[in-house]
Amino acid sequence: MTTELKPDMFAPECPTRQVPMRIGDKWTAMIVLCLEDGPRRFGELLVPLSAITKKVLAETLRAMERDGLVTRTEFPANPPHVEYALTPLGRSLLTLIDAARGWCAEHLPELTEARRAYTSSFSAASKIS
Repeated sequence: MTTELKPDMFAPECPTRQVPMRIGDKWTAMIVLCLEDGPRRFGELLVPLSAITKKVLAETLRAMERDGLVTRTEFPANPPHVEYALTPLGRSLLTLIDAARGWCAEHLPELTEARRAYTSSFSAASKIS
């Protein structure tokens, strides 16, 4: 028997609501991996993250800085030189990311098959109606 879900399980005072869920967004984990070996400039991050727009990268880095996951260091130069680096808190995400990547690698065939089956059943159902 499953336990009943409580209406207040995500109440405003619940600690899980206070935790930034930044790691679950589309780009944070990839940025963390890009910064794993040390500080990087904005333009360097755009190379492996070629699908991200400059605007979204800037917004994501700003949110990560706000959450204490990265630091932004400006160097006096012409043109301005800015580097981003993981904080110890940001570095602690590497364990979670490694676990998620391991899970994905282990279960990729199952995920692929589930998606294929879903798409097939959805396509078949839409042909009937």
